[in-house]
Amino acid sequence: MVEKELAFSELEKRLGVSRRTFLKFCTGVAASLGLPDSSAIAMAAAIADPKKRPPVIWLHGQECTGPTEALLRSEQPSLEHLILDLISLDYHQTLDAGAGHQVEAMKKKSMQENKGKYLLVVEGAIPVKDNGIYCKIAGETMLDLTHEAAEHAAAIVAYGSCACWGGVQSASPNPTGAKGAPQVLEGKTVLTIPGCPPNPANFIGTVLFFVTYGKLPPIDDKGRPKWAYGRLIHENCYRRPHFDAGRFATEFGDEGHRKGYCLYKMGCKGPETYNNCPSLEYNNVGGGVWPVGVGHPCFGCSEEGVGFNKPLFSLAEVKTHTPPNMFPEIEDRETSGGMSTGAAVLAGAAVGAVAGAAAIGAKKLSEKDGDQS
Repeated sequence: MVEKELAFSELEKRLGVSRRTFLKFCTGVAASLGLPDSSAIAMAAAIADPKKRPPVIWLHGQECTGPTEALLRSEQPSLEHLILDLISLDYHQTLDAGAGHQVEAMKKKSMQENKGKYLLVVEGAIPVKDNGIYCKIAGETMLDLTHEAAEHAAAIVAYGSCACWGGVQSASPNPTGAKGAPQVLEGKTVLTIPGCPPNPANFIGTVLFFVTYGKLPPIDDKGRPKWAYGRLIHENCYRRPHFDAGRFATEFGDEGHRKGYCLYKMGCKGPETYNNCPSLEYNNVGGGVWPVGVGHPCFGCSEEGVGFNKPLFSLAEVKTHTPPNMFPEIEDRETSGGMSTGAAVLAGAAVGAVAGAAAIGAKKLSEKDGDQS
């Protein structure tokens, strides 16, 4: 108990925050991960132990460095606390203080001394055409460097859409044969954190889980952490009530757009994109700092086959339900004598109830006919 108190005391000095503030942060992260309160204590204890800081090798391929730029602006924790207190960032081509042969030698030394212990982070796509000659670092191809670093990594994280499935570089005609880390490292488990850029909180939460438990969090069939990518943007979007009521903006600056109506008809890809943008937002400032929050349709940057592949103006594939075409027209009752917004909502709900009842009735009738046959 005394050792733990001393560890927390040292942690307070390193982070410059009180123990109470730090524990509140860990509780918030644990809640985001869907873990019980006891996990927050375990997470705090793991972070307080400097011996649990995992070495990190961070590779850059074909990309704009957007994921790292987003991480530079994270606040909970800030970047300096992340790389100095939570992990040991042994190699990162953008943030390394050194350069040239010296830093490359340090990378190989770290991988050799920490076999089976280091966390490999891949940022950017990996070109495979012509043996990968379209992206080289220190005279070696990104393809070879990725295979080399992945061989003895304790865990592998693809950070950003380019690293997850090729991103914009893999869009047709894909002249360099760009692929994501999961496609290149077949047979290995690669946790994917897609986005352009991804929310840094999704990366930090994943790293804290790894620091605490020595393994990656549960993932879905595409390698994404379920705690961050388990639900469609459409499900949590605060414009969703407008979608359900049949209220849509149709172009930038029109009345519906100014009133914050649903952006589905402007090509919003939220109905087919899994991410936690509406609930987490960006930069820890709140106030709707994410595309839909500032009035722009989601373009599905974190979804393979949607972002960078599907035209922005095309309608999304709604994975829950599509808006019915029978919603009544909404007009200004004072000027046109039409139906009010509130009445339209009630009418829309009635239409939905009738449609639902009809579907249930048809299902029961079908089951009855099946029993008789």
